[in-house]
This record gives sequence, C-alpha cells and structure tokens, in this order.
Amino acid sequence: KRMTRKAEVYIGVDEVGRGPLAGPITVGAVALVVSGRQKAMSDKFLQGIRDSKKLTPIKREAWYAALRRESRFTIACVSVSHTIIDKKGLSYAARFAVVRCLKKISQDLKVSGDRFQVLLDAGLYAPLEYRQERIIKGDEKIPLIAAASIIAKVTRDKYMTRIHAKYPQYGFIRHKGYGTGAHIVLIKKYGMSDIHRKTFCTRIV
Repeated sequence: KRMTRKAEVYIGVDEVGRGPLAGPITVGAVALVVSGRQKAMSDKFLQGIRDSKKLTPIKREAWYAALRRESRFTIACVSVSHTIIDKKGLSYAARFAVVRCLKKISQDLKVSGDRFQVLLDAGLYAPLEYRQERIIKGDEKIPLIAAASIIAKVTRDKYMTRIHAKYPQYGFIRHKGYGTGAHIVLIKKYGMSDIHRKTFCTRIV
C-alpha cells in the first residue's frame, strides 16, 4: 500500500439498501493503489467479479472473504440507520456514508483525498473536493465498483440476518427488509418494528 509519486488511489463505491422498508442503507468502498486507470480497471484479482445482484449468496460470500484477505485492497463499509433515514432522508444518509468511507480509506492509507480517483455507481455522490466519476450501471462495468457492491451487500445481509433473531415474526432473514408481498402482510399483521423506516411504511400501516 506504499504510494509512489505516480500512484493514485482508485476507489470503487456502491450502496445497497436504498429501497427496503426496514434496516440501514450500507455503502461499501474498495480502494486500490495503482499508477494509472488502466491498471485499476484490469486488475487480475478482480477478473470475473460481478455485480452483487448477479451473484448467488455463496459466491458473494466467497468474493467478500477473498477481498478481505487480499492486502492490496483497502476496504471501508458504513451503514446508516433507519432512524437517520427517517429524520434526514435517504439522500443525506447515502452521502454521509460515502463521506465516512472515503475518510476511513484516507486514514488507513495515510494519504490525502487529492490522490483519490473516486468511481461511483450512478446515484451516489462524493464531496466536491474529490475527483470523481459517476457511472451508470457502474457495478456492471467497473470491477472496483462491483467489489464495493459485494462488500456492502454481504455486510448489510449479515446485519439483517442477525436482527432476525430479535424480530423473527417479520422474516428479515428471508427478504432482508425489502418490501416483498410477504413482508408487507407481516407489517400489516404486527405493525412496524423498531427498525422499520416509518417514512417508507406510511401507506402500509
């Protein structure tokens, strides 16, 4: 991770949990120190990686573990709670998580943000002081963004699986808080739990 003068930090950023009726929004960021965009795009380790939505849970877990083991990657992941989403809105929550991820990577690598090239899936924004590119379907086109999507997805799914033990009646282990038909039926039956997004459930209860 030691940086030469020519090296830059390329960071893929993606989020999961924008649409669920319960639980947090989670942003993942995966950074790679390289001397040039082409090296970041063609990193051999990331060959074959895919957007988290197009992987089975087993393959997502395998990629998650592999990314965590690979010391060349610096990883950050931040979740913002349903409470903040209700109070401040989803856009604020997503921006806040992106900022926290970038600050963590800067601290871990001990470099300033002016060395960053931030590659975001469209819909996400980094603060203006960062060089950034927002890419439509970035999680399908850019390996580092796909990696970030996997980090975010597995992290959020693990949380929703854990929280299922506290609220088993809602079936979070199955739908992870998304608004499936079965989930909506259970909200109507039991009302909202402490982790439901009140602003997302106004038409249900």
